[in-house]
Amino acid sequence: MVRFSSMFSQLLKLFPRTEFQALVKRTHAERHARGFTCWGQFVAMLFCQLGRAHSLREICGGLRSAEGKLSHLGIPAPSRSTLAYANEHRPWQLYRAVFQELLGRCQGLAQGRKKFRFKNKLVSLDSSVIDLCATLFDWAKFRRTKGAVKLHLLLDHDGYLPSVAVITEGKRHDIRVARQLRFEAGTIVVIDRGYNDYEWFGRLTADGVFFVTRLKDHAVYAVVERRPVPERSDVVRDEIIRLTGADAPSKCPHLLRRVEVDDPDTKMRLVFLTNHLKFGATDDDRRHLQGPLADRVVLQGSEAEPQGQDVRGDECQRPEAPAVDGPDRHAPAQVHAAAGPVCLVAVEPGRLAADESVHASRSVGLA
Repeated sequence: MVRFSSMFSQLLKLFPRTEFQALVKRTHAERHARGFTCWGQFVAMLFCQLGRAHSLREICGGLRSAEGKLSHLGIPAPSRSTLAYANEHRPWQLYRAVFQELLGRCQGLAQGRKKFRFKNKLVSLDSSVIDLCATLFDWAKFRRTKGAVKLHLLLDHDGYLPSVAVITEGKRHDIRVARQLRFEAGTIVVIDRGYNDYEWFGRLTADGVFFVTRLKDHAVYAVVERRPVPERSDVVRDEIIRLTGADAPSKCPHLLRRVEVDDPDTKMRLVFLTNHLKFGATDDDRRHLQGPLADRVVLQGSEAEPQGQDVRGDECQRPEAPAVDGPDRHAPAQVHAAAGPVCLVAVEPGRLAADESVHASRSVGLA
């Protein structure tokens, strides 16, 4: 006898019913439930995501049209009021636990050969704005006539799986979420210029976490050391610098590294900033980098270190033209070389991101 299995049924097999029910008991998700189970709610919201349903009417109507197939799953088609009540009152901890269980299995299967020569853990942090209707989602504050939420995602390059996802209202700045993340010592975080915050850079350096980002055009710094650059490469400059702007020395007193690179694809000159002083400026593996700095330079191992002696630095400020470096203003300056659980979270409207995980609200359909 030939048996057929729909795509929806195959996806549901990724979530074993026994494991799901064990998580329901652990989180007490069905303590006051009557008739409509958490499994039924999960199937309904998964159908919402896959069917691109935009309302409770579409979800319930679509499930009711396939009521015969739902009987094989052991659930009825819910009414709109029942599904809305479940989305509002069921604990978010259940679905965070379901996400963690699935992510743990995926991470075990996705481990493969690393594309980089360094052994540090590599993650990328970026955000995306998701437009919403301001009338329907009045809590999603973004602009006067436009609503939106912002998805802050931390991508783990070991398997290219998300390790942290934070959903906030669209007005929330990227750095406010980034400050609440914690990384293991030795991790390399790739970020764009939206995360430039000297105080955060200082904290990452003190915690032994490395970052690679783009240097802003108006950054003020003093050059401590100029390093030789590889021959026949796109690297133009490799400098050890100290930030000298307003309050910068107190926020980030550590030595940083400035690498200037010509990108042959875009014909632009890119300036990168990192706190890893032992990497050599090469672009051999640039093509493999995926994330906010895709097709950009990757810094790799070398033994050069800044000299721990007093030097006369060059005080520099980047001009408006991004392709060339401006004239140096020589000024005497004495400087000393200084040694340098997986969760899915969302933020309720009007509240800051909490330290403990909270589940995405029902309004964005991620229950």
